[in-house]
Amino acid sequence: MFHRRSLDEEIAYRQAKRPPLTEGKHFEHGPAKFVFVALISITLAAHLVALVLLKFT
Repeated sequence: MFHRRSLDEEIAYRQAKRPPLTEGKHFEHGPAKFVFVALISITLAAHLVALVLLKFT
């Protein structure tokens, strides 16, 4: 009717216009990055607490 592209064509067009991702500067899934960093931090903290408790008991 208005000669607009379909949603799939519009997404493909916008992705084609984007520059390629640079290696090491782009983490595609922000929430996954947050969960990963949180789990690593919790694990590190738990190990440090366990080390302190074992050393002083």
